[in-house]
Amino acid sequence: MQASGWQVQVGANPIIWSNDDFEDLGGDIPLERCLEEMHAAGYAGSELGHKFPRSADTLAPLLRRFDLQLVSGWHSTNLLENTFAEEEKRFGAHLDFLARMGCKVVIVAECSRRIYHDPQQPLVFTGREDLLSEAEWLRLTKGLDALARMADQRGLHLVYHQHMGTVIQDAREIDRLMTMTQHVRLLIDTGHLLFADAEPLRVLVKHRLRVGHVHLKNVRPDVVLRARAEKQSFAWAVRAGVFTVPGDGGYDFAPLLKLLRATGYAGWLVVEAEQDPRRASPLHNAKLGRETVLHLAGV
Repeated sequence: MQASGWQVQVGANPIIWSNDDFEDLGGDIPLERCLEEMHAAGYAGSELGHKFPRSADTLAPLLRRFDLQLVSGWHSTNLLENTFAEEEKRFGAHLDFLARMGCKVVIVAECSRRIYHDPQQPLVFTGREDLLSEAEWLRLTKGLDALARMADQRGLHLVYHQHMGTVIQDAREIDRLMTMTQHVRLLIDTGHLLFADAEPLRVLVKHRLRVGHVHLKNVRPDVVLRARAEKQSFAWAVRAGVFTVPGDGGYDFAPLLKLLRATGYAGWLVVEAEQDPRRASPLHNAKLGRETVLHLAGV
């Protein structure tokens, strides 16, 4: 889409329908329904979900049926636990698949020591300075930069997704990641930033020249506060409705979208929200999210 010179496309993440971390949420929703409703809501593309086939020969015609492009796909790195050769091989296979599908970005997050999948592990908001040693920071950032160079060589940009319950969660950790890498770009995920008490607009201002991809989801502030006060897990927070789409929740996206436009961001705006589809209608929320983004972005 183009409006007054700003070229962006609005896509969706299938977690609106079917959750990747907690597969019982939307586990009964067929992939075809997800894609049909995504198309009905007016989206131009979709990111990968766990129900998507990982063969370009199978996925490409499936997406064409619903007039959708593949936006990108998440890749979990384990650079702190595996050898670089192991990580390079896995990442290379993922890159090949995304390249065949015409993607321009590849989403990564370091998942060594992740706790977000464990319903018994409370999220950690304070005392995070000692999560990684100096040597581990160097190993992680050196590995990410090497993977980013691999992606560059194949015509894709590696974008890093800070995520609750991982070793890179908050603004300080994002700053360090950006300082210690040269080729890694940043994925702005408004929901995870807000949950981590990081103002998305401030993160964008600080790293605007490195932003390569955008996820737009809102939070319900009361659930965020309760999760922090009660030392709850990420699983608890998701099931309690911590995330929702633009058009609902407590964050005003207008200043962020205005700055993205002013900085010349040209790529995808991806609407998403991990919710229980039995409590939050996927089609209704998909439409609400897209319409809100289009209105605020002026596209």
